Amino acid sequence: MAQYDAYRGSGHPKKLRPPEEARAAGLPLPEGYRWDDISYVIGGHRWKARYLDAKGFIITSTGPSHARPGANQYNLQTGQWVDYHPGETKPYDCGRCHTTGYSPDGHQGDLPGIIGTWAFPGITCEACHGPGAAHAKAPSRSNILTDRSPEACGQCHVRGDADSIPASGGFIRHHEQYNELLAGAHAGKVGCTTCHDPHKRADLSIRTGCASCHGQQARDYEGSAKHAAGVTCVDCHMPPAGKSAVSSGKYVGDVKTHIFRVSTGPGDVMFSEDGRLATGKLTVDFACLRCHADRDMDWARSRARGIHTLGK
Repeated sequence: MAQYDAYRGSGHPKKLRPPEEARAAGLPLPEGYRWDDISYVIGGHRWKARYLDAKGFIITSTGPSHARPGANQYNLQTGQWVDYHPGETKPYDCGRCHTTGYSPDGHQGDLPGIIGTWAFPGITCEACHGPGAAHAKAPSRSNILTDRSPEACGQCHVRGDADSIPASGGFIRHHEQYNELLAGAHAGKVGCTTCHDPHKRADLSIRTGCASCHGQQARDYEGSAKHAAGVTCVDCHMPPAGKSAVSSGKYVGDVKTHIFRVSTGPGDVMFSEDGRLATGKLTVDFACLRCHADRDMDWARSRARGIHTLGK
């Protein structure tokens, strides 16, 4: 029961929810709309909320007559409405990762804007654990699927081909943790559930800290200047290099990267020349310069190489 209660407080069941649940959670409406006009709300737990109209299309125009393109995505961190595909006709085709029991065929509730059908909106227990009737009737470890492989999480925490990391606007795009894991220092060594309890929301889910595996590095770091200043492992090795909703600086997104290893080579770059892919290297601009904004890359590279023992 504790796992279920934790899951209910996470973002998974809120990936797609009926309007009455979103209204009860205190989410605002796009200008010009009433709750009776909304068929579903996408997200709205930590980052952003988007809305489906009465026909199942993603709302892209707002205002009194729904004639003003944009102002259709609500960002929770800033409390602001921003543009998302303003003025476009945009069907909802995200059900594979936002719902449980998804089929690409048909239209949920006969709503023409929705591509596919599902058994339940949101990510419910059965999305990860499989059919649960027998387990609900007589709970046992033997009658429920438990797949702890990173591939299980990677069914949804992936974008495009897993062997590349799509990027946009100077940040890694959101829900790409699996892409990053495969490209990063932990590929083939640990899985998502090594560090995370998947039932809990992300900021409360860490069950295995870095020092559990990286004991020597942790001992080296203890007593250093950065340790004394309160800088943690994830501050440098998991900076917010991804963006889901907002950025608050050139190197400050709102999703932590899962590449981990900081690259200090003079020729290392974070993104491809056209900016459409991340290279799989976590460079010192994101690891260092988001805090040390008055410094340059050369300073950051030289300082990063000895950061674990700096000042000892």
